[in-house]
Amino acid sequence: MSEAYIVGVGMTPLGKHWDKSVKRLTAHAVDLALADAGIAKDAIEVAWFCNTRQGVLEGQHNIRGQCALRAHGFERLPIFNTDNACASSSSGLAQAWAAVRSGTYDVALVVGTEKMNFRDKNQEMFEAFKGSWDRELADAQMAKLLAMGDGLPLPEEARDTGGQRSVFMDIYAAQARYHMARFGTTERQIAEVAAKNHWHSQWNPNAQYREPMTADEVLQDKLISWPMTRSMCAPMSDGSGAIIVVSEKALQRFDGKRAVRIRGIGASSGSNRTPDEVEHHLTRHAALRAYEFAGLGPEDVSVAELHDASAFAEILQSENCGFAPYGEGGPLVESGATRLGGRLPINVSGGLLSKGHPIGATGAIQIHELVTQLRGEAGERQVANARIGLAENGGGFHGLEEAACVVTLLESPGKQ
Repeated sequence: MSEAYIVGVGMTPLGKHWDKSVKRLTAHAVDLALADAGIAKDAIEVAWFCNTRQGVLEGQHNIRGQCALRAHGFERLPIFNTDNACASSSSGLAQAWAAVRSGTYDVALVVGTEKMNFRDKNQEMFEAFKGSWDRELADAQMAKLLAMGDGLPLPEEARDTGGQRSVFMDIYAAQARYHMARFGTTERQIAEVAAKNHWHSQWNPNAQYREPMTADEVLQDKLISWPMTRSMCAPMSDGSGAIIVVSEKALQRFDGKRAVRIRGIGASSGSNRTPDEVEHHLTRHAALRAYEFAGLGPEDVSVAELHDASAFAEILQSENCGFAPYGEGGPLVESGATRLGGRLPINVSGGLLSKGHPIGATGAIQIHELVTQLRGEAGERQVANARIGLAENGGGFHGLEEAACVVTLLESPGKQ
């Protein structure tokens, strides 16, 4: 089996790109990745296109990748469409990695693109989130989720259920309440995650939000679903990210000094576990598979991008990835260890909370950040001596947890 390397990455700025189409966003990110790798379009042998919203919001089902990529001059090559909720482009990368390692292809393109914001489709934009969980079981599963926080005294404001929001914020709020009731996690610890990531994003020119916030400002922000305030929740973002993956045989055609090795990828789906079986969370299984494949452990990770669609999610996923024992994710962030300059910087990009969360593109954009860090090209947000990077990307919801998760481990050029 061949080793696989990332030799090119590109991403658009994230935000509300009202007048930019999926095709235009895709072209921008792909051109940046090609330029980063130093190749032309005709060097690409196969492509994965990752998107979740275009079918729902624009009626473009089934052949989204063929439409977006042919419009930018890609013809005849195999194109595969990947929709795995928020884990779409990390899933596309996992498939490209396997194809390159097998020797089937030598140069692969993975591109995730999402357009979530439309001026005339406000209701549809929020309804689209419901496609990422089991519609038939939705009411029963939500009842189980809300019951997870039983026994936790709620403040009066927690009873306010007004306002428009993604259903996933209610899900994350229910998970947070359980964690607070069982482990003593506090609102302030959750707010510290958001404050840290908003502080990080001031140095990311592609971030949707670049204004630092304090934990007090986070706590005082508009309530979304208790204990989540607005700045503890990821925004709806438009954007695109692209990755070029090559085999060891093809690496001689590229600048090996900037090639980031894919050490391992682990993936998992959920199970019918009980809330107390935290050690069987799907992210835990995906992380263990990635560590085993790579021959690494959480102690080897220099920098991580975790799927903080809510601030609480970073606490939970830091535990699932082995960075802290269960119940200690809150104290970990409160200690400053996960801040830039700390022992294990997490979401130095600003994370989904502040950098942005363009669903199908999010995984590719996490990889963009880690490649930038591992090359030592991150400027003011550079993590010193970054050698091993971990990306955790969850998607959808089923039962008590996400429906899909992909964990990726990358190694800096200096380690090879």
